[in-house]
Parts: sequence; structure tokens; C-alpha cells
Amino acid sequence: MNDTIWSYRDSEWSEDRDLVGYEVEADGGSIGKVAAASTETAAQWLVVDTGFWIFGKQRVIPAGVVVGMDHDARRVIISMSKDQVKAAPDYEESEWAAEDARVKHAEYYGTYAERRPDVPHQG
Repeated sequence: MNDTIWSYRDSEWSEDRDLVGYEVEADGGSIGKVAAASTETAAQWLVVDTGFWIFGKQRVIPAGVVVGMDHDARRVIISMSKDQVKAAPDYEESEWAAEDARVKHAEYYGTYAERRPDVPHQG
């Protein structure tokens, strides 16, 4: 499993910040807002509430797919398209503590975490 998927590319993005409520932007537009965020070292992720867009589902977005953050605009930018997020495994809070749930998400998101698009970001 790719451990870098669970860490932000820029450690300043999560330091002393509450990301809940930030808008999450994928290629193609907004996918929702951050409903929860983990700041544990090597276990950083966002839970995104997608609202009506995919019928109220939530998605876990590993920190490794975050390619930009604008704290002034309260916006997180990820290296995925809306369709790729829609196709991601469902997030079930009751199952999240199980190792196999995290492995399933890491396998899906791994290729997106490896992308390094030229996206301007602000710390």
C-alpha cells in the first residue's frame, strides 16, 4: 500500500487548521464540502459530503490526492475528476476503522495520489 496517499504534499496545509466546511474542487467543478478531516500523521484524509450530487453519499479523499489548498477561499483542490470521485468506494463510518476498508480506498486512490499536475496552491 502506498503510505504517501495518507499524507499531504505540503504539511502546512493541515497544521492548526479546521478544514471542515471547505469546498472541495475536482476537475470539472465542486464535489462538495469537507464534513470531517483527520490530521493524524500518516493517516490524513477528508470526508466529503457530496450532497445531492451523488445522492447524499460521502467519499473519503486521502490527503495524497490534494494538490492545492486556498485557506483564504476555504477551498481544497484534488487531482481527480468528478467522475473519478463518483466511482470511488463508498465511505461508511462504521466500517472505516477496519484495515480492509482503508486498503480498498488506498488501492483506488493510489494512482491519483501519484499524479503531480502543475496546480498553483497557497499554503
